[in-house]
Amino acid sequence: MGILSALLVMRLDVKYFLSLAFYRVLLFLLLPILILVLVVRSKNHSEYRQRLSERLGFVDKSLKQQGIVVHAASVGEVIALKTFIEKLLISQPNTPITITTFTPTGSAQVKKLFADNVQHCYLPIDCFVCTWLFMYRLKPKVMVFMETEIWPNLIAQCHTRQCKLLLINGRLSAKSMKSYKKISGLISPSLQAFDQILTQSQVNQDNFIALGGSVLNCELSGNVKFDISITPSIINKQAELQQLIIGERKLWVIASTHAGDEQLILNSFKHLYKQHPELLLVIVPRHPERFNEVAKLCIKQGFNTCKRSENRPVDLNKHVWVLDTLGELMPMCALATIVTIGGSFSQIGGHNPLEPALFKKPVIVGADMKNFTEVMQQLTTANGVIQLNNETDLINLAKVLTKRVDELLINKNKRTTLGENAYQVVLQNQGASDRTLAHLESILNDNGYKQR
Repeated sequence: MGILSALLVMRLDVKYFLSLAFYRVLLFLLLPILILVLVVRSKNHSEYRQRLSERLGFVDKSLKQQGIVVHAASVGEVIALKTFIEKLLISQPNTPITITTFTPTGSAQVKKLFADNVQHCYLPIDCFVCTWLFMYRLKPKVMVFMETEIWPNLIAQCHTRQCKLLLINGRLSAKSMKSYKKISGLISPSLQAFDQILTQSQVNQDNFIALGGSVLNCELSGNVKFDISITPSIINKQAELQQLIIGERKLWVIASTHAGDEQLILNSFKHLYKQHPELLLVIVPRHPERFNEVAKLCIKQGFNTCKRSENRPVDLNKHVWVLDTLGELMPMCALATIVTIGGSFSQIGGHNPLEPALFKKPVIVGADMKNFTEVMQQLTTANGVIQLNNETDLINLAKVLTKRVDELLINKNKRTTLGENAYQVVLQNQGASDRTLAHLESILNDNGYKQR
């Protein structure tokens, strides 16, 4: 049996070596194309062509080494990790904490939330040369990834350099499982390289193990996205936004919209506004490069539209307010009468419904909330959310949405009940940040974790 086991391990190592070698060659060949994509995308968002050197691994030499690197892909992940990062800064006051992102909006959010309390740079493209430079410059003691962020090349280099690896808030949907199984020779060893994989739910834990994660190193810790709170800065921003709204208005806030969401919402709003002339539609596009596009669409549809960046009073003659700023969604949720989650009416998978729940606001989502499956199960069970059925006909979908919003605008008691139920779900599930921090501290102290 010993010889057979050795042969199996050798076979696995060879398969992984070949898969990783192919992946590295492929990424190296695609590197010019990936850079070109960033440059093309910068046509509408100039920040994508700025700091390109960081994308190639040329991290600022002023950044301190031998610290902890936490990767938060974009703005949503940065916000979700806020409580964890704040606790980490207190727990490790003498350790450099570097937060990496992959999008300019995520970068801006890091600077907004943490200022100079953390170091920041982009995570490089997962090409061997780029990640080698990144690791050489920072020499981290621990690398922390989040949810489904699996970067095979960077993970392999961390493993070789004996940089410890932690995956937190692990999420692995059935769709991701299907995709990853096609390249299991690359993904399974990557998962096995982690010192610890902390998952949002038992289902996610089972999926990580099924894909190759070690049973001993996979553990349920809960979802850090529940660990949100109302801070003084949110309260101050809420007051600032409130001062701009003239008169008694009800606010229908559409959070994190994508292409196609706005047209559906505007079709519904045309009918709602006739019955509720005091209703103000607040649209919050997910990506900054779409701010102007969304504002133009609203104007084209005949609505008197203003933008938050204009910093002008929103009087009773204004129909639509486009929130074309960063970091103001949560304060706007505090002012909302009803919140609808964007990205849930298409193939995006939805966005975080917990932020409006924190303010006891009634939430309406579309049929596609696959990015928040467990959260939705809990909210649905608690009667803390309204989810629409999967309507392929957009006209019918707009009619159903209109009916649901109209019912809530009329029935204050129903709004209150939905909001209170959702809020209780948030409270009951908090604590994942503390558990995650405890695991990270154990890894740093080598208490019971696998030896390399």
